[in-house]
Parts: sequence; C-alpha cells; structure tokens
Amino acid sequence: MDHKILQSARELIDEVGYPALTVDQVAARAGVGKAAIYRRYASKAELAFVATLHGQQPPPLADTGSLHGDLLALVRTFHVRMAAPAARHLAPALISELAANPELDTRFQDTFLAAEHADFADIIERAVARGELAGPVDPTLAHLLLLGSLAAALYIINLPVDDTMITDLATAAAAGIAALAARHHSDPDGAAQPR
Repeated sequence: MDHKILQSARELIDEVGYPALTVDQVAARAGVGKAAIYRRYASKAELAFVATLHGQQPPPLADTGSLHGDLLALVRTFHVRMAAPAARHLAPALISELAANPELDTRFQDTFLAAEHADFADIIERAVARGELAGPVDPTLAHLLLLGSLAAALYIINLPVDDTMITDLATAAAAGIAALAARHHSDPDGAAQPR
C-alpha cells in the first residue's frame, strides 16, 4: 500500500504539479481511503516530500576513501533529487508547513533529517579513522555546510547548479569540516592552542 500511495503521488505531481495536487486525488489513484494516507503522512506537503525526495531508497553511502570523495558522492545523489522540478515546487511549501506545525517539524527532524545526519556521522567517522580529520565534528554542522548550501543555491538564490558547483560545494564543505575538527580537537572550548 505504501508503494502505491507514493507512486500515485509522484505520478500526480508530474501530471498536475504540486500546487494542484490533492490528497483525494492520491487516494483515488492509489485505491485507498484518505484516512490511510493521513495515518502515514501528516499533510500533503509531507506526502509529496516523501514521494519526491525521500520515498525512494538512495544508493548505499559511498566509501570513496576520502572525505572529499564521500561528500561529493553524497551531494551528487542529493542534487538529483533536490533539483527535480517537483522538489523545487515542494520545498517552499514544506518549509512553510514545518514553521507552522511543530508536530510535523518534530517528525521531519526525527525521521528524514536524522537519517541524513546519520550519513554525515558515518562519513565523518570514516574520515577520522583514516586520519583525515583531527577528531569528530557535529554531523549537523557538516550537513549544514554541504546540503544547506545546496538547498540555498537551488531554492533561495535560484542558481543553475552544475557539476562544477557541486564539486566546489564538496570541496568547501570538506575544508570547513577539517577546519572545525582541527579547531575543536586543539581546544575543546574552541580556541586554537599555540604551537
């Protein structure tokens, strides 16, 4: 049933666009009642978000052997999803709903963002184990440096994001993460120690 609901939502978003999408349409296309949809998703925006961005299983997290390579592989995967026309229409609506609905915001934080933070935690842990980072960094900051920048480029500044920019974002994020690790490792309070 979950697959039918998400597939129906994706098809309808492609056909009518996010603004014209209704939960009634999705229910009719999937052959389920509206209650079945609302048991799974708190709103139309959450349903559309899952269907277009998080409903499809991403490939396994790449282990390229370097922090930069891992971040580049991750941001390329997210770029494909985030740059899709449906995602560009959906992101502002979802952000608006998250601001107005604390319960939805909590669900979003505890599910989608928690999964993304776990990916960043894995990337950072591997980089520390390889000796690329002086110590661990808060995955939330790493997430903000990389995917926050991508989201701003796509949804706020409306830049044409190509692979050169994606590579530059990964390079900047890797440098920022390394600088944070060095800063935090040299002094737990954040001030660099004299050498």
